[in-house]
Parts: sequence; structure tokens; C-alpha cells
Amino acid sequence: MAVAMRPLTARITLLRRLAALSHCPQQIASTSPIPRGCNSDVAVPCFGKVASGHGAFVREYQSEVSVSPNALASQESPAAVAGEYAIRNEPRNDWTREEIQAIYESPLMDLLLYGAQVHKHTHKWREVQQCTLLSIKTGGCSEDCSYCPQSSRYDTGVKAQKLLSEDIVLEAAKKAKEAGSSRFCMGAAWRDTVGRKTNFNQILEYVKEIRGMGMEVCCTLGMLEQKQAEQLKTAGLTAYNHNLDTSREYYPNIITTRSYDERLKTLELVRDAGISVCSGGIIGLGEAEEDRVGLLHTLATLPEHPESVPINALLAVKGTPLENQKPVEVWEMVRMIATARIVMPRAMVRLSAGRVRFSQPEQALCFMAGANSIFTGEKLLTTPNNDKDADQQMFQTLGLIPKPPNFNQGHPSSVDERVEEVAVAA
Repeated sequence: MAVAMRPLTARITLLRRLAALSHCPQQIASTSPIPRGCNSDVAVPCFGKVASGHGAFVREYQSEVSVSPNALASQESPAAVAGEYAIRNEPRNDWTREEIQAIYESPLMDLLLYGAQVHKHTHKWREVQQCTLLSIKTGGCSEDCSYCPQSSRYDTGVKAQKLLSEDIVLEAAKKAKEAGSSRFCMGAAWRDTVGRKTNFNQILEYVKEIRGMGMEVCCTLGMLEQKQAEQLKTAGLTAYNHNLDTSREYYPNIITTRSYDERLKTLELVRDAGISVCSGGIIGLGEAEEDRVGLLHTLATLPEHPESVPINALLAVKGTPLENQKPVEVWEMVRMIATARIVMPRAMVRLSAGRVRFSQPEQALCFMAGANSIFTGEKLLTTPNNDKDADQQMFQTLGLIPKPPNFNQGHPSSVDERVEEVAVAA
């Protein structure tokens, strides 16, 4: 893959920065022109723009360095090199799809190790955010999402209901807070908020009241208009969830009633309103691994990385077109989570739907790989979720610490800020 060359001085400067973190004893070739003031003895790592595949994970300026066999052995996987880079540098939004694929295809042990290292560097290591998701308007959705039991097109036994009353919603939020949740999420089964003025105004009141309880508030209400995004921001909304679900290429196999670009436009409106973006996807839809890479690439190259990235494992529901999909293995979740953590280091990576199928040791692997957020409560909208008592016992067993609410929108401003927080926590 052809890539534009950086000016030589800039390339050498970047090589010097990377040399301090990689411990990769390569040498700038003696035949290479070295700018005045540069030391030709500097060690450089092999990391950056990818041609394609695992073995091609090298920078576009690789022709200007000589690589020793020992150097390659010391940095044998893209996950290792990308992880080291993420620890020492600001997050990137210019990932190529080939780069992310090379990281994703790294040996699983390397992904687990470097996902953990990036996680520990950018977040408080044992801290896990607990979120509660409530379906405030269930069933009767006009869309055809193949995985969703709330679509009116499928016979799943889910009946259409009206918007829940304020008393019911606030009581649920109160119980969630008492159980340890710091974020309360409200979901409505409809295509968009356009033309739903009465319901939308009610939801604005719910947001204000729940924020007044000292909780973060999230909504997933489908597509919305710019004015509505601004109203949600004014009401105190912390985050807005709008998942991309899968890659752009595979998306038409799952949904036909809403385009991929419409989803991206919703994320843009949310971001422009100053609300944190929550966006991720689902694995186990019948997609290829390259589609999982495509999803992560789209998320990691947004103008700003999402504040939260939910990774869902499909829970196949009888009556939906995907009812016969085979369950996702924990190794698939670990690979997705670790890759997401390395390429979007500051995001909250949420172990979401499908967690109920994983044992506590399997969930521990997901936390090690970089997951630092979960949904708690008996249900995720209409599908089963882990038991509250079992989650509390897991927190005790693993030594996990509930994350307190954070009312600062977006990500911390710098790696140094996160390092300082980690040092204080330690």
C-alpha cells in the first residue's frame, strides 16, 4: 500500500521518540542521509503504517533503517509495538484498517498482555464502571435490525408498550444507584425522536431528575435532530448511545431501514452538542473477522474516539432472523476488547450484552484485556443479564473497585493527567 513519506527531519524526530519506548535495537542505516544535529547511532522501533498483514507492520520509512534479527524477535507482534506506542503517545485517529487488522491478528497472549498494559496506564487499573440500562419504551419498533426482539417485524413475544411513567423510571434509577451503579441508561424502542415531542419532553425531565441524584445519565433513543441533542445536553445528559453494530460492508446484511451514514450523522450531532459519544457494536452476527476489524477502524478514526465503546456478544433470540447463530467464544471477546483498548486507549470499553454467558474466570480475562465497564441489573432492555449478587461477589473475588460518576464530558486532556490519577490511586 503506497503511503506518503514524512519529511526526513520529522521522521527522524519521531523515530527518536519511539526509540525511548520500544527497546528495539535497530540502527539507522549508515547509508541514510541524517539531518544535521541528528545522531546516526539512535535506536528505532518498527511501528506504524501497515502495508498489509501481520508481518508487514512497519513504518513507511522502513527502507531508511537496518533491522537486526534480534530486534524483530524482541517486538514480534503488532499488538506489542502498538501497545508500547499507546502508552507513550497521545491517542491516534489516523489508524489504517490494515494496522488495526495486524493488531487484531496478533497472538492472543500478546493482545491480552498489551491490552492490560495500556489499560493500566490510561485508567485506574481495578476500577470498573457499573451502568444500569432500563427499557423505558419497549417493543413495537418499526426497524428491521436482525438481532433485535423489539422489532415489530418479528414474532418474539415482546409486546409494544408505552413510555414508562416518571415514578417507575426514577425508582429504577434510585435502586440502581443503591446497588452501586454510577450511570443510568434509558433506551426507547423506536427509529428516532422526530415527531415525539410529548415523549421527548418527558425524557428530558427524567434526565434532569436522575442527574440530580448524582448519577451519570445516558440515553439511546435512535436518531435525533440537532435541537434535540442540544436540549439533552442542557438537561444534563452525560452520554448518548448509538451503536454502529458492525462494519459498513456487512451492515446491509443486518439492517436495511437505517443507513450506516445515518448512524454516523447521529454521532456527529451528539458530538457537536457537547455530549459524550457511546458507540460500539455486536459480534456473532455472522460477520467475518475483517468486519470486526472494520467496526473498530470506523470507531477509532472518528474525529474523537467514543467516550464509551460497548462490545456486545449476540444473545440470539427466538423469532429473530439470527436465532440460530452460534454463541460467541470468550476468546473472540478478548480479542475485540484488547484491540479496542490498544487503538482507543482512553475509551471506557464496556463488556456488554452476552456477558451473562461468560463465567467469572472468563469475565476476568475480559477485564485483563482492557474492559472497564459493565451493565448491571437483571435485564439489558429485554434480554437477560448477570445477577446483581453474582456481580458483587465477582467484584470481591477479583478485587474490582466501582468507578464513581464522572461529570467531565469526554476524555482526559492528556496522558500525563491519567498517569497522575493512576499514581494517586496506587
